Amino acid sequence: MELSLLRAQAHSPSYFSLLRGSSEQLPPVDFCIPCNPYFPTPEIFEHLGRNLETILKFYPSDADTITAELCSTLGLHPKTVAMGNGSTELITWIDHLLVKESLAVPIPTFGRWTDQPLETGKRVDMYPLLESRNFALDVDGYVSFVRTRGSRVAVICNPNNPDGGYLPKHEVLRLLDRLIDLDLVIVDESFGEFVDAEPYPGVAAEAAVRPNVIVLRSLGKNFGLHGIRFGYMVANPALAGRVRDALPKWNLNSFAEVVVFMMKQYMSEYRESLKRLAYDRRAMFQQLSTMPELSVFASQGNFLLVKLPPGRDGVPLRDHLLTEHGVYVRECGNKLGTTSQFLRLVVRPQEDVRRLLIGMTQFLYSGSLHEVPVIGLHHRRVNPISA
Repeated sequence: MELSLLRAQAHSPSYFSLLRGSSEQLPPVDFCIPCNPYFPTPEIFEHLGRNLETILKFYPSDADTITAELCSTLGLHPKTVAMGNGSTELITWIDHLLVKESLAVPIPTFGRWTDQPLETGKRVDMYPLLESRNFALDVDGYVSFVRTRGSRVAVICNPNNPDGGYLPKHEVLRLLDRLIDLDLVIVDESFGEFVDAEPYPGVAAEAAVRPNVIVLRSLGKNFGLHGIRFGYMVANPALAGRVRDALPKWNLNSFAEVVVFMMKQYMSEYRESLKRLAYDRRAMFQQLSTMPELSVFASQGNFLLVKLPPGRDGVPLRDHLLTEHGVYVRECGNKLGTTSQFLRLVVRPQEDVRRLLIGMTQFLYSGSLHEVPVIGLHHRRVNPISA
């Protein structure tokens, strides 16, 4: 495995880059890229495979046609929705079209919310989420920060990436009410489908009728199809229209069209995949929590943030897991607001988690008093019920 790939850029290398840089016969088990492991089902992949020639040979329909079908499935009005070639494309256009001078964002969070506006010369006001508060967002503290800095746009990710922290819906609505005078408030719900703390947690319906709110959602993460690159935003018709009119007419590919038109048929399988993933998240939280001096943070995303024991660094652990165990993890040293003592671990099925735990145990505790994880020894467990 070519480890230089892991050090060459701020973002994690793609899975394809890792495969090209590996001499191993088996691909690594991916605990890095947050993806639903239970969806699509084998039946869906078989359908896509049978239609591969048609999908690749012909132009897709225009974005309006695909968006209309998505809205029909999700119960949204087409005039309140803009679909993008991944949520990152929409972040780019939101920045270019709607962020005029300054943007406030809690950190740590998804890096494009700081990097994108900085690249276009905006002022980015970074509100630190404190480890001592388990990276929880305090609405009143954030509003006070926005007022003090004079930020004109405010962003939150809910659940947040990389810690999976979740702000209940009533608190999100309170934040929107407090910031109704800003140019824009963005709620990035890219991981919202994985939330099981409360039913129907998103605020897309509210965004559609508020003057200054955008909700951003991902389809690739939820459906386990990162390679298709499709996501959408919801806002009032004027805001959604500004972004939609700026997007290329054919910014969505044929794979995105086929999957969107299949969604209604497979919604029950999709919902079942989310239930299985939530079960795995709870199990994985409990297993990691048995590891001595390892801090595990409660999450409503499809990943868990862990802090390594004192004196341990995530870079050599990441390298050890990849080279010795074929396990690929996200070390967070290049994420603003965290350090290389933190790892983000994607929720995966139990057979994969066992491989991860063996590798972590070998690296962290081999040669010490703790040969294997032991329940009850100096570890930190953060609200396991909501993990």
